[in-house]
Amino acid sequence: MPERRELYRSANGDSWFLGREPTSGHAFIIHQPNAPSGGRLSHIELGEFLRDAKGPEQQALLRLIGTLVAVPPFA
Repeated sequence: MPERRELYRSANGDSWFLGREPTSGHAFIIHQPNAPSGGRLSHIELGEFLRDAKGPEQQALLRLIGTLVAVPPFA
């Protein structure tokens, strides 16, 4: 079972998670649509997910990535 961290939950109940396969370290996006849409999970490669980085779920991933970079106080 992949490890995952919630990135974004939309007003209609769709959820996006950053997932990681524990054995390989491979990272990917997990999309879980809301129940009325079927709720079936899908995995999306990171590059494909960020290709059109205009949605709030993509912006949430970019913000998370940005937290990994230490910014010196003089920057």
